[in-house]
Amino acid sequence: MYHFRIITDSSCDLSAARVQELNLQVVPLQVYLEEKELKNYPNGSPENLLNFGEFFDALRQGANTSTTAANPEVWRHAIEPTLSQGLDALVLAFSSGLSSTYAAAELAAEELREKYPDRNIQVVDTLCASLGQGLLVYHAAKKQQQGLSLEETAQWVRDNRLHLCHWFTVDDLMFLKRGGRVSAATAVVGTMLNIKPVLHVDNEGHLIKVATARGRKASIDALFKAMKQTGLDIENQDIFISHGDCLEDANYLAQMIESAYHPKSIYIDYVGPVIGSHSGPGTLALFFLGSER
Repeated sequence: MYHFRIITDSSCDLSAARVQELNLQVVPLQVYLEEKELKNYPNGSPENLLNFGEFFDALRQGANTSTTAANPEVWRHAIEPTLSQGLDALVLAFSSGLSSTYAAAELAAEELREKYPDRNIQVVDTLCASLGQGLLVYHAAKKQQQGLSLEETAQWVRDNRLHLCHWFTVDDLMFLKRGGRVSAATAVVGTMLNIKPVLHVDNEGHLIKVATARGRKASIDALFKAMKQTGLDIENQDIFISHGDCLEDANYLAQMIESAYHPKSIYIDYVGPVIGSHSGPGTLALFFLGSER
């Protein structure tokens, strides 16, 4: 029996099966698909009315989407049952560089600390997104299973979050243009020339473009090259890959990594609708622990 519960949000993109395996609580973020408001539960959850493959199909057909951060009330309702059961709470939230979700969680925690002065509530800004956040949460849950206290687990997350490397590429620049990540001119010219951006999440938790590649295969190879340059003891790591409904590309990347390093495991799952709304179909992302981001 653990003395604290790890709570995160659905930007982590962990599947329902993995959430159950790790004994996590996941707060669903909201996605709007055209006029319909949907909650982004983990992929495979019975509650999830949003099929991720169908979501990306809708994007390909031009559907309008948007997302909203979890507000303090949502976080308060999510955290309070844990406290009322006599457990402490470790909240690992979506990067503050990409969302106000972390700030909302901290506001809720401040209110709950007054109501439950004997309970320990720690909120950590993961500075991560998608399965990068998921991988950090995964490691935190493993530390909990090994017997680390809440304070020790939270400190491990703070000490290691800037070693959680995120490398992304996208297939359609127009989604990055819509989100203000690239200019309209860059998107149009890049599409004409088959230029694919290579992006990563920096130390402030922002998604930034760092390079370009000519063609899809070259952009995927660039993700693998980034791992080769900064990955630490890759053979003994759990590697996470997320994809925007492009499983064949995810498997291609996984096979390169498996052939070169034979890591402990490679976990592949969808980019969820929260991130996918802004990056689009064909998003491919690689996550691992490295010497630096």
